[in-house]
Amino acid sequence: MLAKIFSGAVYGVDAYTVEIEVNTGRGDTPTVVVVGLPDAAVKESKDRVWTALINSGFGVPFGRTTINLAPADIKKEGPSFDLPIAIGTLVAEGDLDPAAIEGVGMTGELALSGEIRRVNGVLPVALHMKAQGFHRLLVPSENAEEAAVVKGLEVIPVHHLREAVDFLAGQHPIEPLLIRHDTLFQFVAHDGEDFSDVKGQESTKRALEVAIAGGHNILLIGSPGAGKSMIAKRVPSIFPPMSLDEALESTKIHSIAGRLPPHQAIISQRPFRAPHHTISDAGLLGGGSHPMPGEVSLAHHGVLFLDELPEFARNVLEVMRQPLEDGMVTISRAAASVTFPCRFMLVAAMNPCPCGYYGDPRKECRCTQQQIMRYRNKISGPLLDRIDIHVEVPAVRYEDLANLTPGESSQTIRERIIDARETQQRRYAAIPGVHCNAGMRPKDIEAHCELEEETRNILKMAIADMNFSARAYTRILKVARTIADMAHAEVIGTNHISEAIQYRSLDRQLW
Repeated sequence: MLAKIFSGAVYGVDAYTVEIEVNTGRGDTPTVVVVGLPDAAVKESKDRVWTALINSGFGVPFGRTTINLAPADIKKEGPSFDLPIAIGTLVAEGDLDPAAIEGVGMTGELALSGEIRRVNGVLPVALHMKAQGFHRLLVPSENAEEAAVVKGLEVIPVHHLREAVDFLAGQHPIEPLLIRHDTLFQFVAHDGEDFSDVKGQESTKRALEVAIAGGHNILLIGSPGAGKSMIAKRVPSIFPPMSLDEALESTKIHSIAGRLPPHQAIISQRPFRAPHHTISDAGLLGGGSHPMPGEVSLAHHGVLFLDELPEFARNVLEVMRQPLEDGMVTISRAAASVTFPCRFMLVAAMNPCPCGYYGDPRKECRCTQQQIMRYRNKISGPLLDRIDIHVEVPAVRYEDLANLTPGESSQTIRERIIDARETQQRRYAAIPGVHCNAGMRPKDIEAHCELEEETRNILKMAIADMNFSARAYTRILKVARTIADMAHAEVIGTNHISEAIQYRSLDRQLW
């Protein structure tokens, strides 16, 4: 007898329908054949499924059983087809009514005992099933919360194969899991870290506030112990909240990569990724025979923090140029290419020289000029051009360290940033893909970066004196637009453009 059942598989960040056909025959010798470009994990599913069926109290087919995974021209990977294969086998054997699986999708890995284990990529599968008209989805209980985020789809959490069969047969009712979306985005401070702990560094905090308000990349340059890492690690505490669409995009990536904790519905706080400088280019961008997202994609709609920037391998830094510009990364392989989104804010930190004390007024630098140039040349001009704001982090004075008065709290700074972001969201409401000033396209810059005559002259002189590139020119305008938004100014003024130019001057002093 032939049975058809539906599941889903992930390709890139989206899912596609997998139609699973199970045909059982009669005979004395059990034989199972899996076709449809299965990988090793899928081929091994027949052993897991058969053992799980026996341990759950069901019989197994005798004779030849053929399992086809369609479409046959796309390679199927992972153990997520175990549950649908088991259910399809029971339907083909007549142990389950075919009407019970109409409009039902399912995914899950089977243990030998029949227990249903969690799998990766359930959220993309749930979104796809809803779009394809399925009204019900059976998922492992540990994945149920992320699937239940999709409105209009009945998500049935199941713990065991026997439980799933009894539910489909109408013998064991299970209530669909419901998620209240209004409870998913309650702000929680990250590890109790607050900007009130930062002593002094008012200029650095101002630059960071401007960067986050407009979504601009920022580079912090300073001596060891100046507080670069301390400040960067407090960035999540002042980031604006995520929208539901942003949260779903980030959650899809974390779900595919297997980084979503069990029973967590969604990534409700903006990601903060801080890879070590020994990371490879594949670890940063993503890769593998079956391409998986890397750190730049895991930081989507959040922050990618690269501490000790020159210590990263040159080829690792250079591969970031295209993602920084386009907000997506394409991984090409012989069989196919996969594109992952990666719209993140880059926060980088570095010392001015190998010993760290070049330009420090209190400690003498021990590096030769050749060592300093070799150290700084690890960061290429094109990469530096893509970082909107470069700011020097000075050593903290004793007066600031001894001051017992707490600094400005993260909540206060966050409220100003949210106010500036709301202004930008209203401005770009009709422009798809643009949410903040850093994402402006050339025509958006022309429309929204109006300059007064005096302001235009200041920018013209700065371009001539400092020999800025065309990319640096557009990024100065974007930063100036953010500074004007924070001051609730419609037109970019001289003070706004001057501050934006100041944030670009550091690379001309050092490089």
